Amino acid sequence: MIFATLEHILTHISFSIISIVITIHLMTLLVHVIVGLRDSSEKGMIATFFSITGLLVTRWISSGHFPLSNLYESLIFLSWSFSIIHMIPKILNHQNYLSAITAPSAIFTQGFATSGLSTEMHQSKILVPALQSQWLMMHVSMMLLSYAALLCGSLLSVALLVITFRKNINIFCKSNDFSIKSFFFGEIEYLNEKRSVLKNTSFLSFRNYYKYQLTQRLDYWSYRVISLGFTFLTIGILSGAVWANEAWGSYWNWDPKETWAFITWTIFAIYLHTRTNQSLQGTNSALVASIGFLIIWICYFGINLLGIGLHSYGSFTLTSN
Repeated sequence: MIFATLEHILTHISFSIISIVITIHLMTLLVHVIVGLRDSSEKGMIATFFSITGLLVTRWISSGHFPLSNLYESLIFLSWSFSIIHMIPKILNHQNYLSAITAPSAIFTQGFATSGLSTEMHQSKILVPALQSQWLMMHVSMMLLSYAALLCGSLLSVALLVITFRKNINIFCKSNDFSIKSFFFGEIEYLNEKRSVLKNTSFLSFRNYYKYQLTQRLDYWSYRVISLGFTFLTIGILSGAVWANEAWGSYWNWDPKETWAFITWTIFAIYLHTRTNQSLQGTNSALVASIGFLIIWICYFGINLLGIGLHSYGSFTLTSN
């Protein structure tokens, strides 16, 4: 009873804190002059990390096994993973380009775990025989950490594509608008337009340089975070193969979960390969990572929704109103 009450309190505390963090992020986007808001959001994410850590430890003690036995616990762990990734730039003394992604991702996963799943999924149960192994902690934690890192890195790539696409659209529209004006209004209008362009050259150059710097930083952090996630994914797949041999007598069974994990690994291996070619970096590699974003959700969420294969113990039902 004590553990259940403590778990309930920690769940609401962590969700409340991260909701405040999201509000602070929105305020900093709208009002830049308020001092201390950014530091408050960073402290809020740290407090969220400790709250979710306490929640996981409480479930671990009360259930007697590592809390990764069902989808509810894995979503809570995924939210915890997002909070860890959020703190990586802070630890490395870098500007945090991940905060706009990690905080909403954490609140989304925890909110879905709390409100989107049936109440039966919230209850800790005795592990099924397939999960009664020391490999549970190693395999599932590595897979979820990889999902969190790969999702963050992929979203950074999506942001890079959006910025690049908008910039190209603006250039295309401006060039067409300029051609139409010079065609209809003649040489005088053309000269006036040219003078206006010359006056704004310094501003446009600064804005383009800022966009270039932003896309470069997004590309840099996307590559770093995806590389980290790919390492976790590789370890998770290898440990899962060893566990599968222990539980089912075969290292690989082409189970739907295993198959999609392999597809996910292949997509991000292609991404890392494109990074070795200078001509394929930037938008090309970002496009591959964006595809990987969808593949991750199929692997993690879609297979559980169908409830098929050897990993069917991770299936779930949504709450009904």
